Amino acid sequence: MAALLKKVWGSVMSRTCSSSDSSSERHCSVESSLGAFEPIPTDILLQILRLIGPKEAAKFRLVCKSWRSLVSDNRLWIFFLQNYQEPWDSVFFAETNLRTGYPLQTFSSQMTQLSFMDIYGQRAQVPGAVIIDGGSGYCKFGWSKYACPSGRSATFLEFGNIESPMYTRLRHFFAMMYSRMHVKPSTQPVIVSVPICHYDDTESAKASRRQLKEAIHTALFDMNVPAICAINQATLALYAARRTSGIAVNIGFQVTSVVPILNGKVMRKVGVEVVGLGALKLTGFLRELMQQNNISFESLYTVRTLKEKLCYVASDYEAELSKDTKASFEAAGEGWFTLSKERFQTGEILFQPRLAGVCAMGLHQAVALCMDHCHSAELTGDDAWFKTVVLSGGTACLPERLEKELHGSLPPSISNGIRVIPPPYGADTAWFGAKLIGNLSTFPGTWCIMKKQFRQKSRLNLIW
Repeated sequence: MAALLKKVWGSVMSRTCSSSDSSSERHCSVESSLGAFEPIPTDILLQILRLIGPKEAAKFRLVCKSWRSLVSDNRLWIFFLQNYQEPWDSVFFAETNLRTGYPLQTFSSQMTQLSFMDIYGQRAQVPGAVIIDGGSGYCKFGWSKYACPSGRSATFLEFGNIESPMYTRLRHFFAMMYSRMHVKPSTQPVIVSVPICHYDDTESAKASRRQLKEAIHTALFDMNVPAICAINQATLALYAARRTSGIAVNIGFQVTSVVPILNGKVMRKVGVEVVGLGALKLTGFLRELMQQNNISFESLYTVRTLKEKLCYVASDYEAELSKDTKASFEAAGEGWFTLSKERFQTGEILFQPRLAGVCAMGLHQAVALCMDHCHSAELTGDDAWFKTVVLSGGTACLPERLEKELHGSLPPSISNGIRVIPPPYGADTAWFGAKLIGNLSTFPGTWCIMKKQFRQKSRLNLIW
């Protein structure tokens, strides 16, 4: 097929070239013609162009104006983009919402003006970025062109001697990351996903966040990294779910954070809610339940594995107590384990912390409080922005349960339209949010800060 098309293309090209010596009237008629393809319907021609691939399709633009118009059809290049590793809807979201960098701009009125042929070519030329997702329990790292993270390690907040200066710890941590990836720091930009910490909007919290940012940038620029994009995990999780506004709920290693985000910016003035329960507490509670029921185990790692493989959040806790919920799993090196009520009692402490002896708000209460604050703040004319809740982290609760609890906790004026989205990529959700940015056709653009900019403090405008 390709050989035949090339042959016909050659004949059309020769006709176009020979026509240049004739009258201008004849030249115009040929240049606007599709030559031997003239009788074929447009949809069939698009199918043919799909078959020959993007490189050959692009060459057809040189034949004549009609071919140029046909090859520029967005449907054709959307088809080619769909063959990328990431899903097409993620590519479309990124290119229509994130391509201008920060602050975000909406392209709803300019959608028809976007040329996906140009976007395809630009994305093919983007070198990508090194992604280091700091995490709250462990770090995920890899290249944005990879299908998924290439490795994991301890997070930089817990790396090395915690009494060492932050700069020293970060420098050693990033050096280890690049060594494990076999990449020279000077070759590519880096996207660093930073856990939400220092939650308040107080001056001391702002100073702590600023010090952490400066330490990250200084450590990386001292390693000759060309450009840095440091952005918080909550925002990246929202991007991974193809949203720019909403509430990101991250069930982290130590705590669970409820973060309101509007147009990619954390609304700290509205308030970030924090629940003193995380994956570590859930694992510890399951260990207690297993000990109470005389289920022996050799390591906490086994308990964590059972939590991840067998435990879940009940949509109706009281009803679940009367059911037979036994299930078994074989843990490597320790044999088979059978859990029953422990399976749903473990996750229930997210909604009823008192079951584990913890004096704290339930997750649904924290999210409801955050929504109530967003509603009262009246930041936009449309309250729908905070009604999308995106879950992320290693231990995610059942979306149906959280929705049910929110509808029971909030008045209809706020609860109507609430939607809870499960982690799009599980524990790697923030990493995939960074991947969207690193593969943008306009990356690094305004997403990154260069060393010269960082040194000029007055011009510094970091995304946080």
